[in-house]
Amino acid sequence: MLLRLLGSLGSLIFIFGIVVAVPTKEKRVHRHGDLSDRAHDDLQGFQYDHEAFLGKEEAKTFDQLTAEESKDKLGKIVDRIDTDKDGYVSHVELHYWIKHRQRRYIEENVDKHWKEYDQNKDGKVGWEEYKNTTYGYYLDEEFEDVDDKASYKSMLTRDERRFREADRDRDGIATREEFTAFLHPEDYDHMKGVVVQETVDDIDKNGDGKIDINEYIGDIFTPVNGEREPDWVTTEKKHFSEFRDTNKDGYLDAGEVAQWILPGEIDHAENEARHLIHETDKDQDEKITKKEILANWNMFVGSQATNYGEDLTKRHDEL
Repeated sequence: MLLRLLGSLGSLIFIFGIVVAVPTKEKRVHRHGDLSDRAHDDLQGFQYDHEAFLGKEEAKTFDQLTAEESKDKLGKIVDRIDTDKDGYVSHVELHYWIKHRQRRYIEENVDKHWKEYDQNKDGKVGWEEYKNTTYGYYLDEEFEDVDDKASYKSMLTRDERRFREADRDRDGIATREEFTAFLHPEDYDHMKGVVVQETVDDIDKNGDGKIDINEYIGDIFTPVNGEREPDWVTTEKKHFSEFRDTNKDGYLDAGEVAQWILPGEIDHAENEARHLIHETDKDQDEKITKKEILANWNMFVGSQATNYGEDLTKRHDEL
C-alpha cells in the first residue's frame, strides 16, 4: 500500500521560458513502515524479499545481472553480514543487516531531495524554500493554469500540514532530521497523526471525516466491466465489519484508522530475518551458512534469469 512517499516532488516543464516545478499528485505514505511495496507472497515471486534484503534501489541493480554475477555478489554480501566471522549468519546479524539496508534507502532518498530543496545551501530547508521550489509559478496564479486546480491547492495544504508537524521547534525551517520526518513520516512517532489524517483524506470520498465500507473497498478494488467480486474482497469486507470497525457504527474514525494502519510495534525486519532463515536453514540449527544461502540465492537476490521466470509466470497467470 504505502507508501512512497511524497508525491509533490515535481517534474520540470517550461512555461513562458521559465523552468518551474509542477508537483505530481501525492501518494499516501506507507502503512506499517513495511520493507517493500510488493506483496509478500513467495508463490508469486521473491521481489518483496529482494527489496527487504537489499533495499529497493540495490535490488534493481541485481535484476540486471546474470545469475552467476548475482550469486557472486551475494557471496560477498554474506561475508559482510557475518560480522563475527564464525561462518554463520545468525538471526541477530541478518536482522541488523536488513534494518541497515532499509535505513540506507531512506538516507539516500533524503540526500537526493535535500540537494534539490536546500536552495541557499545553508544546511536547512525552510517551508517557503520548499514551497517555492515545489510549486513555484503556480502559487502566484492560484493554480489557474493547472487542469485540476482543487487537487493542487489540496496538495499544498497537505504539504504545509505535514511540514509543520515535522518542524518540532516550529521555526518554519527544517533541519535534516526534521526534513527526513517530513519525507518519511511513517518512521516517526510524532508524525503518526499526520499518517492517519492523510490516510483518512485519501479514502474518505464524501468528506465526512470517516471511512465507510464502500470507501474502504473502493480504495483497494474497482470492478471493471461487471467483473465478479473476488473472494479476497469479500474477506476484506468481513475484516472491516468484524475487526476494523471496533465500535460497530459502520464507519472507521481516526482512532480506528490508527489501529488499522499503525498496529503497534511491528518489526518487519525481525519478521523478514526469521522468514529468510526458516526458508534457508536446511539443518534447522537456526542459523545459516554461506553454502545454504547460495543454494537458495534467488530468494535473497534477483537476476535477469529470475526476472524472466517471473515474467513468464505473470503471463501464464494472465492467460
